Amino acid sequence: MSENQESLRSLYDSGERLRKEIEESYDYNSPAYQQKLQTAIRTYQECKKLVDQISLFSTNESLEDVVSSEIRYMLIDYHFADLTSKQQSPDRASILKLSKFLYMRFLNLCDAYDLLSNYDRSVLHPADPEAPKASPAPIDAAARRNEKIAKFKLEKELKTKIDALAQNPHLLDEDELRKLQTALMSLAIMKSIQQLEMIELELDILSKAPKIEENPVTRLTKDERSRDRGSRDGYNDKLDNIPSTIKGGPLLSQDGKPLRPFTLLDSRERLKQGVFKSGHNLPTMTIDEYLEEERKRGGIIEGGGEKSGIRSEPDEDNHEKADEETMKAREWDEFKEANPRGSGNTINRG
Repeated sequence: MSENQESLRSLYDSGERLRKEIEESYDYNSPAYQQKLQTAIRTYQECKKLVDQISLFSTNESLEDVVSSEIRYMLIDYHFADLTSKQQSPDRASILKLSKFLYMRFLNLCDAYDLLSNYDRSVLHPADPEAPKASPAPIDAAARRNEKIAKFKLEKELKTKIDALAQNPHLLDEDELRKLQTALMSLAIMKSIQQLEMIELELDILSKAPKIEENPVTRLTKDERSRDRGSRDGYNDKLDNIPSTIKGGPLLSQDGKPLRPFTLLDSRERLKQGVFKSGHNLPTMTIDEYLEEERKRGGIIEGGGEKSGIRSEPDEDNHEKADEETMKAREWDEFKEANPRGSGNTINRG
């Protein structure tokens, strides 16, 4: 075995270990996952370079001419395409196009070794008039469902066969190893066709998606250029640059240019502003503020006096005041004797 073939085997085994670790991981957004993904992609890239360097495969030979242990290297582009499609990038379309190119390169290699069916060739060369035509896709829903079930069963059978053969790969003889490698190739071809259909569908969706807005920095630069151009024309919509004599003046100049910022409101806008307001009038001042206001208006009397309704204690040394109070009390008693209770109500008497 040459040095290049030894390096290829080592690199491919390393890439296979990384790929299986990636397939068993579900943390797609973690930096560790993406870093391992990039390492695996670079490993398969190096494998592809070595395969091309030693001219391992040729379009002039058939699958029987390939050594059983080297058939697996035909899957390099397939794994390369699958890992590429899992990359995260703002330009999703470019990732899909690269993955599509790698899938097509893998299928072209399989076609050179006569491993594709008529349907596979029609997918690979849809515009080739000499390519064998596959049977048209069934229009009936039941027929489509039956076709999918048949493909699913075939895929399941291939996986079962692969699992059975791969339990002890080091114990396989030449014939069993070749069966394992060809089963892996058949499964990869089937999955490549499925992935190409999914890529075409996703690319079509992306082409119909709304365009991403321009970079905010670029938009800001355009706005600045617009303001600079406006300032050269003698007009600027910036409030700080408007003279103070104009603020609060007319909204528009004689030629129709705005002199200060303003907002047009209609009845609908005013109603919309009042949607989340309370349905009752809220107090506009606190209790202390209200009492202070009443005190200023004279509505609150402080310090006692006659108007306060509080009777002051009599002064025993003020004889005149005491005689005055005595006379008032006597006059009140005489009035009550002369006018007994109920004497004035003569309407209902018999």
